[in-house]
Amino acid sequence: MISLAWPWVLLALPLPWLVRRFLPAARERTGGALRAPVLAGMVAQDARRGGEAGPRIERWVAWAAWLLLVTAAARPQWLGAPVGLPVSGRDLMLAVDISGSMARPDYELDGERATRLDVVKQVAGHFIHQRTGDRIGLILFGTRAYLQTPLTFDRHTVRTMLDEAQVGFAGRNTALGDAIGLAIKRLHEEHAHDRVLVLLTDGASNAGEVSPRQAAKLAADAGVRIYTIGIGAGRRRVMTVFGMRYVNTSADLDEDTLKAIARITRGTYFRARDTAALKDVYRRLDRLEPAVADTAWLRPLTALYYWPLGLAFVLALWLGFRRAAPLRLRVPRPTVKREGAGA
Repeated sequence: MISLAWPWVLLALPLPWLVRRFLPAARERTGGALRAPVLAGMVAQDARRGGEAGPRIERWVAWAAWLLLVTAAARPQWLGAPVGLPVSGRDLMLAVDISGSMARPDYELDGERATRLDVVKQVAGHFIHQRTGDRIGLILFGTRAYLQTPLTFDRHTVRTMLDEAQVGFAGRNTALGDAIGLAIKRLHEEHAHDRVLVLLTDGASNAGEVSPRQAAKLAADAGVRIYTIGIGAGRRRVMTVFGMRYVNTSADLDEDTLKAIARITRGTYFRARDTAALKDVYRRLDRLEPAVADTAWLRPLTALYYWPLGLAFVLALWLGFRRAAPLRLRVPRPTVKREGAGA
């Protein structure tokens, strides 16, 4: 259906009639005109247009243009059919570690060796795609923490920004406390019923201005629940110059701090030693934080004002060209007097 956003603008429709009816007519300026004898043969323009028929048509066209202009000012719009939008009332922020250690290829993806960040991109990207109804934001952190994507319903954009992240963009170290602090700031600015931070890292905090435990206390005071995920394959058997040996690839992971952060904020700590375990972590997060809680109904609006505005412009051009039509002049031909004639 068609509706008007500002219907009260239609009160301006009789304005030209009121001006013509109650205001005195403008006085014609006389005197001081330039006399041009050559224009004496001009035929009146109104007479050429067929008497009063020409001005009458112009008046009707002018009224139609005014009607169209007022209609355009009232902002006509097409009101579409109701569309359901899943809304959970939850703001969910993802904080992903992109420090130097995330480039370590101790995971497997589709049967091939893959870096930790590559696995996180695939698994977390699928998690983002599933979060229908949540507003999702993305924080990338290394030596410093950066807001890559503010809270938004546009899951495609968040996933794209995660896919474009590269190791070292934010520095080679790990600033856990700064990442939590930035998430608190962005979540606290909103008024969601539920605020959640999913923090993923493979190392210990060795940079930043705020300690992770202090930041966790601030998060608890702000009502932000934090789920921490520790990644890294851990103890693996690798080939060295001295033969096969066991190496702990997750020696830098500070699990005690991650567990403390989750405990202080009433969240949960997860350990993902391989791709399958990381997928299971995000499945458990889906169960702990259900995606859809309600549905909001919206009706899409399509602006239509440019149609009457365009028609009014066309009519105004027609009037302008009509009034600016070139005048037909009747200039008497000069007579040439022959010498000796009548002598």
